[in-house]
Amino acid sequence: MPSMKTIVWSAAISLLATSALSTAASAQNAPGNLEKLGAFKTTGATPEIPLVPQTGRKADAIKKNLAKVKLPPGFKISLYALVPDARHIAVGPQGVVTFVGTRKNKVYAVTDRGKSGVADEVKPFASTIDLAIPNGVCFSKDGFLFVAEQNRVLMFPAAEFFYESPDVVAVPIVAQGDLIPKEEESYNHTARVCRIGPDDKLYVTLGQPFNVPAPEKAELYGKWGIGGIVRFDREGKNREVFANGIRNSVGMDFNPKDKSLWFTDNQVDGMGDKIPPGELNRANQPGMNFGFPWYGGGKVRTAEYKDATPPETAVAPQVEMDAHAADLGMTFYAGKMFPKKYQGAIFSAQHGSWNRTDPIGARVMLTTLKEDGTADKTEVFAEGWLTPDGEYLGRPVDVAVLKDGSLLVSDDFAGALYRITYEGR
Repeated sequence: MPSMKTIVWSAAISLLATSALSTAASAQNAPGNLEKLGAFKTTGATPEIPLVPQTGRKADAIKKNLAKVKLPPGFKISLYALVPDARHIAVGPQGVVTFVGTRKNKVYAVTDRGKSGVADEVKPFASTIDLAIPNGVCFSKDGFLFVAEQNRVLMFPAAEFFYESPDVVAVPIVAQGDLIPKEEESYNHTARVCRIGPDDKLYVTLGQPFNVPAPEKAELYGKWGIGGIVRFDREGKNREVFANGIRNSVGMDFNPKDKSLWFTDNQVDGMGDKIPPGELNRANQPGMNFGFPWYGGGKVRTAEYKDATPPETAVAPQVEMDAHAADLGMTFYAGKMFPKKYQGAIFSAQHGSWNRTDPIGARVMLTTLKEDGTADKTEVFAEGWLTPDGEYLGRPVDVAVLKDGSLLVSDDFAGALYRITYEGR
């Protein structure tokens, strides 16, 4: 009997041939499109997908703002692409195309066909499917793209090569309404992120919707992994809670050296400008608890749980970041372009504060590791998107490494991807 991968690959090839023949008027986001695609049928959408313009006043203004960004000597930042609402980034394993999620209803495909260091084509991906907060995008090494929405996970086989058509094979490995209970859907903390682990399982973060949840939510959230990280087989089966005690993680990656999972966590609001700290955490085994809601961040206790006894096994963060800087996306730098200091280190994005009287963040951080795989030093790598008078020129969300070793930074405020290169000696 053929494997699921074989079936899906065959379906993808069949669907590509079918959808290429379609010249009908656009049927974008019509009800039932996902079912049509699953049955290898065209939706009737026109094969022409509108491109996002890459030149003009907006591009010129962003380039001007980038001149204010400070980097270590030898590094340079430039505009890579205009991508509306750009959030998390998935670089294709073949280096053909990069996918960018959003907190709205689109995923974008970004292509640099000439390998010039500047994207020449940005367009919506899988535009005939209704998407709901498709923030989390991630690739398996063998070319399967996963998109983690607010309450569903889709898998796209060979997305790097079938992205040219509005009709692409989409397999709901976690059906709509099965990622979290429908009644727990919220407007708050809805951005999921995903990674394929060294065990070939799919990991998904599930932020809990409250600033601090009520105790009566504990049993339900513990069962579902809300306020934690869950993992599945790549087909969406055998769900388990990998880690809990997490408020709202919007960034994670695996250390390629020791296979440990690192993740950022956004901590409790409304406790003042200086507390609690943001977090960068390390999970080197399943079942670890990272202390929320007893701790609001680091070792700072929450007022709501100050009289409750925290778990004895609660794990402290590897790094305590500045309070309310909003630590989001992160990646281990596996490229060769940057000097040795940066190779194997963690780059992470700080989105910037919203509830501090003295704003902080809107920058990219660097964390180096010790020989034992734990955190060593954390420092600012790139800053300048927050002006001295508190105005945001941009708000970094995620970081990812291109095949040439350059670093991409997404910005959902400016609607852009930036590319950082090293030109020193």
